[in-house]
Amino acid sequence: MKRSDLGGWANYGYCASHSRYFWGLKLYLVCTPTGMPIMWALADPKIGEREVLEAMLDYNADLVAERGKILLIADKGFASKDLERSLAVDGVTLLRPHRKTEKERPGEPLLKKVRQLIESVNDTLKGQLDLEEHGGRTYEGVAIRVAQRIMAMAAAILSGARTRPPALTCGF
Repeated sequence: MKRSDLGGWANYGYCASHSRYFWGLKLYLVCTPTGMPIMWALADPKIGEREVLEAMLDYNADLVAERGKILLIADKGFASKDLERSLAVDGVTLLRPHRKTEKERPGEPLLKKVRQLIESVNDTLKGQLDLEEHGGRTYEGVAIRVAQRIMAMAAAILSGARTRPPALTCGF
């Protein structure tokens, strides 16, 4: 009896942040500055990050076109002059940390402030919403369970934005 039908879709990949190999899929997520998910994709971990991003943006070309100019914040893995030129044609500016062989890039101090938000979104998905323990054994099962968690996070963000008390102002 097979334990999973994910063979051929899931694969072995390397997680640099944990310094270990894993079997499964990689989640790619594009969010607003408040953490609201806008686009997401599950991909074989052996596919390059840049290729997955380009495919996501191609698939969602209408969403990108509607927004006009977009600032996309990413990590060093997205370093590529070809990618940056390709994104610029679509009105997307890539903000990422510099590599050791590069000078500091414009806007890089902003990245330090945003890093906490990125880690918060990842922690919410993995920790509170048990993304890594989804239990899916088929392509459809995994996609549905991941979509449920992303939608739950989006609903919580929307609910929090609507129920948050107005900021207090103080006049002197």
